[in-house]
Amino acid sequence: MLEAAIDAARDSVWIETYIFHDDASGRRIAFALSRAVARGVRVRLVVDGFGTGTPAGEVGQALAGARVEVRIFRPLRRWRLERQALRRLHRKLALIDSAELFVGGINLIDDREDPVRGRLEAPRLDFALAVRGPLVEEAVSAMTQVWRRAHPVRWPALPRGASAMLATSEAGPALCTPTRQVRAAFAERDNFRHRRTIERAYLRAIGQARTEVLIACAYFFPGAKFRRALAEAVARGVRVRLLLQGRIEYRLPHFGTLSLHEELLRAGVEIIEYQPGFLHAKLALADQWFTLGSSNIDPFSLLLAREANVIVRDDAMAAVLRGRIEQAIAEGGKPVRWSHIAARPWWVRAAALGAAFMLRIGVALSGRGLRY
Repeated sequence: MLEAAIDAARDSVWIETYIFHDDASGRRIAFALSRAVARGVRVRLVVDGFGTGTPAGEVGQALAGARVEVRIFRPLRRWRLERQALRRLHRKLALIDSAELFVGGINLIDDREDPVRGRLEAPRLDFALAVRGPLVEEAVSAMTQVWRRAHPVRWPALPRGASAMLATSEAGPALCTPTRQVRAAFAERDNFRHRRTIERAYLRAIGQARTEVLIACAYFFPGAKFRRALAEAVARGVRVRLLLQGRIEYRLPHFGTLSLHEELLRAGVEIIEYQPGFLHAKLALADQWFTLGSSNIDPFSLLLAREANVIVRDDAMAAVLRGRIEQAIAEGGKPVRWSHIAARPWWVRAAALGAAFMLRIGVALSGRGLRY
């Protein structure tokens, strides 16, 4: 869907992403960007200095050959240890002709590819949304701030007679929902005026929920206020369910989440672990309200990284997303029971406590306080 939108662009394409990987999917997007430049479209790309760095391989060749304007947010300085290094660009935004905005949790990487593990046995579960309307202007303002702060990539001069690397489009059909007019807002998290915008949106929606709260989140280690809001929702009679990562992708966040299971189950929160593959979704629903974007519910997303979500209030769209999560639960969800917690080996319990301690110390060292 993104590739088709880039191929249809007439004026500009502007992308922010945490990961731009040199695999089949990444190359398709890189080739689409190079085709856009060739027909006179202005193309801007911002990647994170840790998640991507300077684009390499065939992706880097395509971008360099087309002279795509590429900037890097916070390039890594390996010889310096600084607190600011954890404040990454984690957003996934694509703006087409300043009119259509793609927002979600999907990096520019194949769903079955992992930079460390290689080919995955099952695709990631993730979501993105295409939006139009007044909120696009808010996204443009947020993207402009990042563009100004990012560092330009100086491409080497092309050899005499060289030309840009191009490829024809072979995009397949995209699964999408019909276009609808809805009430929506753009929510960003930065370290200036919008430090807690996304977290407050979550808390407000959970506090107003009357029937159901359903959260699908890859990395889940919320602060005390967030956990209390979930417990209070259950006490009001709201059904609260969490679809969380069932496989170990990164040990620290995985075991940190395990440390919260007992507290959450005691409060009446239902926990389901997603088993078929890696869960990468960042989706929360509260009755007819939902938010979708790049923000996990952990210290990295809520306190440090630059994130972007769309917040929508619409019965029909919420029902579609709820149905997709229900399907994922039915096909590959494993409920966490008290018996599972009791059966955990001592080393798993120790790892969970250690991970929770390290995460909270990390929050304190970042200057965000000890009460997270």
